[in-house]
Order: sequence, then C-alpha cells, then structure tokens
Amino acid sequence: MLKACLNGGRGRDAHPAVPVTPAELAVDAARCASLGVAAVHVHPRDASGVESLRPEVIADALTAIRAARPGLPVGVSTGAWIEPDPAARVAAVRSWSVLPDFASVNAHEVGAEAVAAALHERGVLVEVGLWTLDAVEAYRSWRVPVGRILVECMAEEVPVAVADAARILAALPASTGVPPGSPSAARSPQDAVAPQVLLHAEGPATWAVLAEAVSRGLHTRIGLEDTLLLPDRTPTADNAALVTAALAAGAR
Repeated sequence: MLKACLNGGRGRDAHPAVPVTPAELAVDAARCASLGVAAVHVHPRDASGVESLRPEVIADALTAIRAARPGLPVGVSTGAWIEPDPAARVAAVRSWSVLPDFASVNAHEVGAEAVAAALHERGVLVEVGLWTLDAVEAYRSWRVPVGRILVECMAEEVPVAVADAARILAALPASTGVPPGSPSAARSPQDAVAPQVLLHAEGPATWAVLAEAVSRGLHTRIGLEDTLLLPDRTPTADNAALVTAALAAGAR
C-alpha cells in the first residue's frame, strides 16, 4: 500500500501547495487517489488553520474527502501536540460524529494506549506509531488490537534513519506484516492481530527509507507532511508530484 500524507503539521508558509481546508484536502486526496494511492492521512484544521481533534473539524475534513473520492480510506492523527491532555484526546475520539477509517497513535506519548482503546471501541483501525526501540517496548504491553504498525524514522541523517528502520523492524513482535525472512522478536499479545507494517521517514531521509520499504516489500507513504523535495532534491510542485515519484520508485 502507498499512502499519501497530505499536510501533517505544515502550513502554506512551508509550501504553497499544502492543503489546509476541507475543500483543499478533498481535491488533493482525489487527485492522489487517481494516481494510485490506496489511502490518505490528513491533519484537519480549524477555521484559524490550527490542527484540531474537535468533532466538527474532523467531520468537515472527512466528509469533504469522501464526497470527492467515495471509498478512499481516510485517516487522521491523534498526536499529543494537537491535544496535550491524554484524557482530552480520549474524550475527543469519543465525541467524533464522523469516524475516520484509521487513526495513528504514537506509542511513546503519555496516555497512548487509552487513546488507542477509545479508537478501537469506536471501530476505527488503530495505527501505532513507533519512533524508537523504547516505543516498541511500550507497545508490547498494549492489550488493544492494532491494525497497522507505522515504523517512523525521524533522524535527518540518511544512514542513521536507515539503520533505525532496520533496528525497529527487527524488534517488532513476530507475527506482523513483515515479509518472511525478516528478523523478528519474541511473540507478544499483539501477535494474534498480525498488523501490517508501514515504513517511512521524514525530511532528508524520506526517499532513502521509502526505497528501503520497497526493497523489503513493506507498505510506505509519501506526501508534503514528510518531504518538500523530489528524489533529485528539487522542490516538488505538490503532493501529486511526490506520489508520481514514489510510484516510479516502486512503491505500490
């Protein structure tokens, strides 16, 4: 699966093509889907352009995208930077009137498992974000079913990011979506769920880690949330250009 991450925490001060409003997200999502992405990940904004988990903000973005591209799976973030209070994040999830298909939860954040549990209770597929080996260990104790593991390499240096990817993948519970022959660790409560694995990076290491995902047969993602540059280091025109480049690099 190739997922398009359309905006993240970026605004148009970072790139003029970053989609912010529900209408802009819808147009971008539909265009990326027409190129071949299987899902989109978005960070909905309120009227002032600030990321929000409020039900009306989530509903407006999801409704617009689904109207533009019916059937396209849409996910959102529940990052602690959006709402620092873990109890408020749980309350926000429980207040959503329109549900995303999936939502990411970073395992290293305080209250992450409770947020994941709230999502699961509402029938939203949980994506657990693992940035470090410590996050893998935190995830091992979860009792919440997870549908997808996001191995997220945050180091800017390419060799470090690729090495981090290998270390985190090797530390994952055995029964995940890692292809046969990949290193694996001892079994854990999540093994029965057999979640998929998506590998990606941000910043300068984005394309090297995407190539690593392709070589390992893993899911991956691309978009203005992760990088503003094409593989040749020239600025991208928009998300569609990034998706086109990722498909050319073998992502599917």
